[in-house]
Amino acid sequence: MGPVSGKNFYGKGIFRDLLLIRTNGIGGAEYARNDGIRVIVFPKSKLAPDVLSTEELLIILRNFEIDFVLLAGFFKLIPLELVHAFARPILNIHLSLLPAFGGKGYYGLKVHKAVIASGGRYSGPTVHFVDAHYDTGQTLAQRVIPVLANDTPEELVSTVLNEEHNHVYVEAVTALCEDQIVWREDGGPLICSRSNPDEFS
Repeated sequence: MGPVSGKNFYGKGIFRDLLLIRTNGIGGAEYARNDGIRVIVFPKSKLAPDVLSTEELLIILRNFEIDFVLLAGFFKLIPLELVHAFARPILNIHLSLLPAFGGKGYYGLKVHKAVIASGGRYSGPTVHFVDAHYDTGQTLAQRVIPVLANDTPEELVSTVLNEEHNHVYVEAVTALCEDQIVWREDGGPLICSRSNPDEFS
């Protein structure tokens, strides 16, 4: 999970206030600590029974005045209390064009193996808002990537991750931070163009 951010994103004037991780030993945790970012292990598990409860985490998020939560590689279902407390501003990234190849059990290389096995011609990352279920929140942004005839799951994951890390997630988070997200009458989110407020993506 993480970074969890308040107010402001990296080179775009956005402060990273907290990093939540699901287990100790994650490489990014040491980087965060060295950068002065508080690191918290969440949720409790058999391997980490002494970490924060959901209630304790919510208190910390409120004390830090966290405005939104960004998930990356967090395979656990987000607790309902957290979803309700931060209804819209929890974003996640998924490695397929949701709703295809999403839900419990679809993560990592499993997603790309399933895409290739299905004969699908396209894949790509999806940025979506988090709700009470796996990968069912409203889609904010997607990028379509062709699946080549000779692609392996490893090659496809590399292509999708490049698009995820360097483009679509950065753009979606920037839109969130800069108040570029508007909501249709049916509740669906759109990203408003910075140069032309009448254009949406």
